[in-house]
Amino acid sequence: MSTFSALQLLPTLIASLDEQGITQPTEIQRETIPALLRGESVLGVSQTGSGKTLAYVLPLLHRIKTLELGGDRVTQAGRPRGLVLVPGRELGEQVAKVFKGLTHQTRVRVRVAVGGTAKRNSRRAVGGPFEILVASPGRLLHLMGRGDVKLDDVRSVVFDEADQVVDPGFLPVAHRILQACSHSVQTMLFSATLPESLRGVIDELLLSPPLLVRTEGSGRLVSALQTENRQVIGGERYPLLRTILSEAPDAGTLLFANTREQCDRIATWLEDYGVEYVLYRGEMDRVERRRNLQAFRNAAVNVLLTTDLGGRGLDIARVDRVINVHLPRDVANYVHRAGRTARAGRTGRVINMVTERDRHLIEAVSALQG
Repeated sequence: MSTFSALQLLPTLIASLDEQGITQPTEIQRETIPALLRGESVLGVSQTGSGKTLAYVLPLLHRIKTLELGGDRVTQAGRPRGLVLVPGRELGEQVAKVFKGLTHQTRVRVRVAVGGTAKRNSRRAVGGPFEILVASPGRLLHLMGRGDVKLDDVRSVVFDEADQVVDPGFLPVAHRILQACSHSVQTMLFSATLPESLRGVIDELLLSPPLLVRTEGSGRLVSALQTENRQVIGGERYPLLRTILSEAPDAGTLLFANTREQCDRIATWLEDYGVEYVLYRGEMDRVERRRNLQAFRNAAVNVLLTTDLGGRGLDIARVDRVINVHLPRDVANYVHRAGRTARAGRTGRVINMVTERDRHLIEAVSALQG
């Protein structure tokens, strides 16, 4: 199926895709959308930037709108029929943006309730009838506890960044949310990686195993990504970082560190060296974090310094390169970091600042690149 029209989606959805110049589905979309339209539960594993969001947004909109066209409308406040769970605010806002681009003609109401925003705003968002809710787990539990949201009419649940379900703090929440839904709920799980631990958790979480769809490139880095390994000599990171930054001073750049302390040291060096940057990490005030992200997105500043928080969910077209000032501890986090560039067919670079202790990770990354 080389076109979206061949997937038998609603004509209004096809028209909205055409308006955006989107005519050919990616591999993950071709492989998952037909099964999802049949009502099957699916676990989709595909590279970062390969179109996983659209792979679940389209069938979800199709299914919800089809119910309405058949005379079964949503009329009660706070009782959605589709639920998308996201790990945090930034991804939630990006998912909502994808929905918004497809609901102008299809007319499905989508609401957002995520952490990092005022709770009163979330309560206001779910105050009337709507069809689809994009939510972070903590904020959803808050709304459920108040009685503002009921999940008994939910037909489909999406776990975006599904590999985070294995987190011990998230699993009980996922259980509670699914138990509040109807027994016939369809589940859609999408992830860039498939850790072995996720398989066991899914078996525990769901009544029946979902259809597993792994694209040909899953588990590997995209071919449009150029990777460079630069050796750190004598533990001196900053002379090397200065050289790397000077090679393309105007490039949209993500600098990655593992800890808050590493971020602080890098930030001090950037200030001393005169490099303009913004910070994006979990311990920050949420208003400041959002303002910094917007400044980077709008090209007011070219460098975003972050931890693994920035490795998930951010979809910013101007990210030309990723620099791992400190390499992550595992391959999964590396994949997510590298996936912030070379997205949606664009090219990008990841530059690794490598020490002897990183040798095993670099070997594993080399295997991912085939």
